Amino acid sequence: MHRLARTGGTAELLGWLAGRAGGWAGLVGPDGTVLHAAARTAREVVPDVAGLVAEGTSALMERGARAYSLDTGAHTALLFPLSADDRTAPVLAVVTPRPAAAGLATLLADVVHPLSVCRRAETLERKSRRVDLAESRGREAVLHLLMTGQLSIAQQVAGALRPRLPDPVRVCVVECSGDGRDEVARVCADADGGRSWIVRCPVYARHLILVMPAEEADPDSGPTDEAVAARVGDCVVGVSEPVPLADTATGYRQAFHALAVARELPCRHARFGSSPDPAYVVGPAGRHWANSLLTPLLTHVPRRAQDPGAQELAATASSWLAFSSHATDHLKVHRNTLAARLRLIGELLGLDLHRLADQAALDLALRVRATPAPACTTEPAPYAPTGAGTREAARTLDEILRRPAVRHWADQQLAPVLGSEETLRTWLRCEGRLGPAAAELGISVPGARKRLTRLETVLQRSLLRPPSARYDLWLALRARDLAAAD
Repeated sequence: MHRLARTGGTAELLGWLAGRAGGWAGLVGPDGTVLHAAARTAREVVPDVAGLVAEGTSALMERGARAYSLDTGAHTALLFPLSADDRTAPVLAVVTPRPAAAGLATLLADVVHPLSVCRRAETLERKSRRVDLAESRGREAVLHLLMTGQLSIAQQVAGALRPRLPDPVRVCVVECSGDGRDEVARVCADADGGRSWIVRCPVYARHLILVMPAEEADPDSGPTDEAVAARVGDCVVGVSEPVPLADTATGYRQAFHALAVARELPCRHARFGSSPDPAYVVGPAGRHWANSLLTPLLTHVPRRAQDPGAQELAATASSWLAFSSHATDHLKVHRNTLAARLRLIGELLGLDLHRLADQAALDLALRVRATPAPACTTEPAPYAPTGAGTREAARTLDEILRRPAVRHWADQQLAPVLGSEETLRTWLRCEGRLGPAAAELGISVPGARKRLTRLETVLQRSLLRPPSARYDLWLALRARDLAAAD
């Protein structure tokens, strides 16, 4: 009995009892509801086992007895409460053909204790899993708040879960193998003494996201991310530059791009190379353009209370641009809900979100809006009509991309592929789709994928998996083309 309790739990014990009794065994609630049951030939042994057990349980509860038996013409029901002092505790019930086997009642009295201990252990385990799930969902919610720029609410929720969110931070993405994410999370917590905010990625089942303090607690012990890569032999680690806590979304994109590079390195670890975000170089003119483009979205008032408001639509746009179809996992919405929201966003902004050019414009506008205003240098801002639509937004964006600072940024982005960007241009011209790009290049789809994988290593950016650098690269190539035309 004790061996079965340790190895198989309640289910194995009840199955063993049903075999010993040659009938039916189960746990029954005080109201007669069957909680767990096992039988070799359930309905053939006792046609109305539920009714018989309910009748016996009712009699046991009325009498407050420590054991009870109920005989029918062909069967005997034996009932023992798992706790004599707790009237809400389940009752062990066994139904066996008459006459009952010799010693069966003694056997049931002996099994009550291990069965009770086993059930309590299983109840505690279920509660522990629920607590772990609640904490995991809470941490995921904090990360979502950080990614959508709701810093004060994120800090309030994080203060109750611990540790407190650091500022500034490095964002680290750890790609685990198989089902080892929980074990890697323990390694991460041990490596930095519990200082990092560790979240199981809601989008990629093998990813852990760490929001780490930018400064190491003990410089002699080495960076946390390097320690994790060294201690877990089959994981891959990408790390961002130090960023303010408010720019966690930027840090995540950087870490994801670094992860794409780390997959091709023997050390399985990479840090994001120094490269400014385009939102920092567009100037006040870019900020004015972004605000003008986004105004119809940010001022949207839903017609019905259950429809998404401006903040929810903006979060949906950011999530979809970052994760593509995986945004359904990030936002916890159905794919039809996501599609409906995207149609509404496109209508409000006058953009065709099937076009990479419009996606890149919206992505840049949202990032500019999330960037602190002092990051932009002062200069007069041109007029851009609110809700201008695709053509006017594109014309005004072209003016932004002609800025010297943006041209310099574009040169930095494209320097690694200068003179050999045919594959990149073709892929972007085909809206980031592999099939059409391969056909236009005259190669197979696997061949096109290999070329883009090599470009990921050269550019140190993720291209094939979202968050992808394709928006930045489209903007950089457009800025280069405009400079060449001028």
